[in-house]
Amino acid sequence: MASILRFRKLCYVEPCSSLKFQSFETPKIENRDEGGVGSKTENLLEKKQRKNKNKKQHREWRCIDSCCWVIGYMCTTCWVLMFLYHSLPATLTGFPVPESPGTRLKAEGLTPLHPVVLVPGIVTGGLELWEGRPCAEGLFRKRLWGGGFTEIFKRPLCWLEHLSLNNETGLDPPGIRVRAVPGLVAADYFAPGYFVWAVLIENLAKIGYEGKNMHMAAYDWRLSFQNTEIRDQALTRLKSKIELMYVTNGHKKVVVVPHSMGVIYFLHFMKWVESPPPMGGGGGPSWCAKHIKAIMNIGPAFLGVPKAVSNIFSAEGKDVAYIRAMDPGVLDSEILRLQTLEHVMRASRTWDSIVSLLPKGGDAIWGNLDWSPEDGHSCDLAKKGYLQTSGDTNFNNRDENRVFQVKEPVKYGRIISFGKETSQISSPQLPRHDFKDLPHKDSATNFTSSCGEVWTEYDELSRESIRKITENKAYTAQTLFDLLRFVAPKMMQRAEAHFSHGIADNLDDPKYAHYKYWSNPLETKLPVAPDMEIYSLYGVGIPTERSYVYKMSPSDKCKSIPFRIDGSADGEAGSCLKNGVYFVDGDDSVPVLSAGLMCAKGWRGRTRFNPSGIATYIREYQHKPPASLLEGRGIESGAHVDIMGNVALIEDVLRVSAGATGAQIGGDRIYSDIMRMSERINLQL
Repeated sequence: MASILRFRKLCYVEPCSSLKFQSFETPKIENRDEGGVGSKTENLLEKKQRKNKNKKQHREWRCIDSCCWVIGYMCTTCWVLMFLYHSLPATLTGFPVPESPGTRLKAEGLTPLHPVVLVPGIVTGGLELWEGRPCAEGLFRKRLWGGGFTEIFKRPLCWLEHLSLNNETGLDPPGIRVRAVPGLVAADYFAPGYFVWAVLIENLAKIGYEGKNMHMAAYDWRLSFQNTEIRDQALTRLKSKIELMYVTNGHKKVVVVPHSMGVIYFLHFMKWVESPPPMGGGGGPSWCAKHIKAIMNIGPAFLGVPKAVSNIFSAEGKDVAYIRAMDPGVLDSEILRLQTLEHVMRASRTWDSIVSLLPKGGDAIWGNLDWSPEDGHSCDLAKKGYLQTSGDTNFNNRDENRVFQVKEPVKYGRIISFGKETSQISSPQLPRHDFKDLPHKDSATNFTSSCGEVWTEYDELSRESIRKITENKAYTAQTLFDLLRFVAPKMMQRAEAHFSHGIADNLDDPKYAHYKYWSNPLETKLPVAPDMEIYSLYGVGIPTERSYVYKMSPSDKCKSIPFRIDGSADGEAGSCLKNGVYFVDGDDSVPVLSAGLMCAKGWRGRTRFNPSGIATYIREYQHKPPASLLEGRGIESGAHVDIMGNVALIEDVLRVSAGATGAQIGGDRIYSDIMRMSERINLQL
């Protein structure tokens, strides 16, 4: 409880207005006459009586009491559940535990063949402190991220300060060094009991894998990809590790298993390792063909995710919108004043990696004001059809009878719309965007002088500019970059030196030799490695964020975020709009469009993005929630992180690691509309 009270005290911007602290004054001593002894005795008796009376009176209920009771109930519930979890036997009568894929495949005779390299994604890798400020005393080499997260409650502002990077360089702030935790423990569990890679690692171990042929390529996920090499030599160490595993395992090629943002991180690595120094690793044009057997991308964010837009714009997502819809005042209470989202924005806008996840390809991929590849998408995901193609990667066997029903027109191309009506009206009714006419600062209305310290870049915007941004305007994947450059100029200027989000006209143009293009599959070529295979493994059947309805924040206070998702914006029953968020099919984080398009079209066959015709496979996993609490997070989940425990996915990874090809494990397996969407996209191949 002491930690909770410290957390409250540190997070408050100003003390709770309803709490009044009594002032303790020194009692005045009055001159008494000679008979003052009796008067003193009477005064003491009166004080004692008043004291006893005050004790009997019921103490006034305050806001802090309610907070402590709520937190107490939550903690007690967690403790009880943890006690039951550790007390119950591993198996209960009548509830048989299904055999793990590793155990079953070992019985079939599967043994390790190819070394395996695991590449974690954003936020799932642990970070530890190597040097810090005085407030971080006693935390040397202790985890600040990925672990118990106890420091959030003990010293939250200190914790955020140490997780933030330098806003100018995107590297370490002076006097602070936070580094990635090395080894398999870096990302096996995100928090106690919450697995990420642990289940897959365990199943690999059951068929014989161990430290000599399995490696976790941990890196600092906050940095831009090239900065992981500049500061930590992470790419060089990964190159050396793959070469060592190749030599010490009988010259067997490596199977690489990246997850989420780790997918585009490894895409950057493949271009880096074959590029000449000093910008590249100097491995030569045949390095990937020599060392890599297959890349099994799990939950790949190849073309970005719309939720990265809302993160940068307002530090929000569907979860925050849902909380506001349920209780609009919980995050904006005048009593609490935690300003959690402002603190999150202040730290996350120093992380260049978030910009790598912004939508790539512009309007040609994500749609414009009137069109999107998901046009006709049904939000009733239970009615989706099933498609399985043969192992020869032929994807022309489509279900022509599939029916798409839409209750109301959805214009998914408008990733940000201010107002529900704006997200639906025809494009001629929308005003044009012209950020050149908007003043970035206005001395008459600039709040930085009255607010003191600038918390976010919104404090540097004039109120007039903020108001004009919202006037019945919608922003697509193309125009939202102008919007983000206006509201977050420092972050975008710094990060766009490391990332690009367009489509290349001519991939032979020398400018694409720069590292800023290497993580964008639409602006770089795959290596010349005709024997290599690329898999896209992802879940489907879960509503996933695609676009947002925004509004102005009701508060005009200093140090506040002026925009928020409109949680009151809902569609009709069965609509794709809920709590201000439009949903499409995906894995809860990455839409199908981003996860599957490159393997469905961009890299399918011999194209300008895939000059050697590397074989590509799509393996989708239909989401099935756990049947009971005993299944934990589910063994058939398609959710972005929970899919790492999906038995079908684990079996696919184990079989390929043991030597199987994509054709041998069944080729493409498709449940979603990715093939239909890919046909609607005009992408020069």
